[in-house]
Amino acid sequence: MASVSCVVLAGGLSSRMGTDKALLEIGGRPLIERIVRKLSLIGQEVIVVTNSPKNYAFLGVRLVGDVFPGRGSLVGLYSGLKAARSDYSLVVACDMPFLNLDLLRYLAALAPYHDVVIPWLKKGLEPLHAVYSKACLGPIEALLRRNERKILEFFPQMRVRYVEEEVVRFFDPQLRSFVNINTPTELAWVRSIFSSKEVK
Repeated sequence: MASVSCVVLAGGLSSRMGTDKALLEIGGRPLIERIVRKLSLIGQEVIVVTNSPKNYAFLGVRLVGDVFPGRGSLVGLYSGLKAARSDYSLVVACDMPFLNLDLLRYLAALAPYHDVVIPWLKKGLEPLHAVYSKACLGPIEALLRRNERKILEFFPQMRVRYVEEEVVRFFDPQLRSFVNINTPTELAWVRSIFSSKEVK
């Protein structure tokens, strides 16, 4: 497996939730703490990209702010990649409670000789559950300077390795890795799964 940094994007507004979803309690711990602990088993470092560092100081990991504030996930990706010590960064969102270590390790293992390694499900690509190389920094910066915000816009310039859904399901049959918590209803469902001891 390639040496990777792990980057958690925690800069969203959480507008549908009404509160910082990264700090929501899941199974007795803040969600982001669960994510950071899991990623620490994979990467040589864990970075949280946030413009509210005081909220995440308890994690004991590197905290970096957006280089260009107010530009969404694309600038969060750019800021994390720029800060990373490794040439490759495994990037995830802060509201993914069911990250699968085996799948993440598989994606990281594909990183050499590619600039992006990304799951391609039937419902579409998963850019906030993917591996990116530092070669992406230049193309991303060019997009940001044009005030573009879509992550996928720079892919045509890169060497992209798409991981088909059939392969993803080998590691994660229910595709729970890609569950996001955006609403109170989704939060209640996730908490019910954790309370049933189906996951740790």
